[in-house]
Amino acid sequence: MPGDLGSRPTLEGVAAHAGVSRATVSRVVNGNVGVRAEIRERVQQSVRSLGYVPNRAARSLVTRRTGAVAVVIAEPETRVFSDPFFAQQLRGISRELSAHDTQLLLLLLEQRRDYDRIGRYLSGGHVDGALMFSLHTDDPLPAMAAESGLPTVFGGRPGWPGADREPLPLYVDTDNRGGARQAVEHLLERGRRRIAVITGPLDQTSALDRLHGYRDALDVREADPDLVAHGGFTAEGGERAMAELLTRSPTLDAVFAGSDLMASGAVRALRAAGRRVPDEVAVVGYDDLEPAAWADPPLTTVRQDVEGMGRMMAELLLRRLSHEPGRAPAPGSVPGSVVTPARLVVRASS
Repeated sequence: MPGDLGSRPTLEGVAAHAGVSRATVSRVVNGNVGVRAEIRERVQQSVRSLGYVPNRAARSLVTRRTGAVAVVIAEPETRVFSDPFFAQQLRGISRELSAHDTQLLLLLLEQRRDYDRIGRYLSGGHVDGALMFSLHTDDPLPAMAAESGLPTVFGGRPGWPGADREPLPLYVDTDNRGGARQAVEHLLERGRRRIAVITGPLDQTSALDRLHGYRDALDVREADPDLVAHGGFTAEGGERAMAELLTRSPTLDAVFAGSDLMASGAVRALRAAGRRVPDEVAVVGYDDLEPAAWADPPLTTVRQDVEGMGRMMAELLLRRLSHEPGRAPAPGSVPGSVVTPARLVVRASS
């Protein structure tokens, strides 16, 4: 009887409670396909009612799964823990993985030798799949993922050599080019004519796409070099870049910064130079992270759903992993890459 299951409910007890076979319960608990929706729901209700907790060690022997996913960020920890972008993306990933009883293992790259360590870990059978983001053009991580055979989802449009070859990488990105175009078109509509740009690292597709969007709005093939500076996606970099721009082009009347952090640094530099925002120089950022609305003045910026993008990355990977181990998913059963919309949020800085 279900009431006599003892202190630790068993797979057999769940089967008896749900009125199904032990094999059916095993398939549901291990996330395998091939169980009708109504049967799956009945088993899940019995699992909840009895408080059944799968034995992870035993389950991994059957499924060849670890119940863990590696999240690899190609940045040093000082950058990761100081930029709210990464906190939001990790929050989205963590919430989606937790909802599916999957552990998150965070791997950071502090120096070049860390690649060997991460490559060994990915190939060692410690995780079922990987999520990778903030990659640079020459980053060896995609090749490591391919060599390990791990299902992988990338954050950001792939830009490394060979990324256009089959099978195409699975990724989640936002419309960086369209978002940047919206930002600069807004400044033009406000009557600004000497519009500068502060870019992130141009070996990352997000920064490059935002520079292209800036050029699109101005209808130029190449931007005026006096109006382009590089800020490295940091507040300090944005401050330095803005000071350079003021030196090279003191008549500029607006700046589009490719991240909110760089925009905040630009505002500091403008204030130090005695230039009023937005009266003399309008400022637009990118990301719409929480501090943007608290800035002085509140920052006009391009909103991308950073947390939602993290959630989508995890969801794509989990859907890929939900198929029987060792069997290719059926055509159309795993969705393709996702590009989310970007939307301008107008506040007082422009």
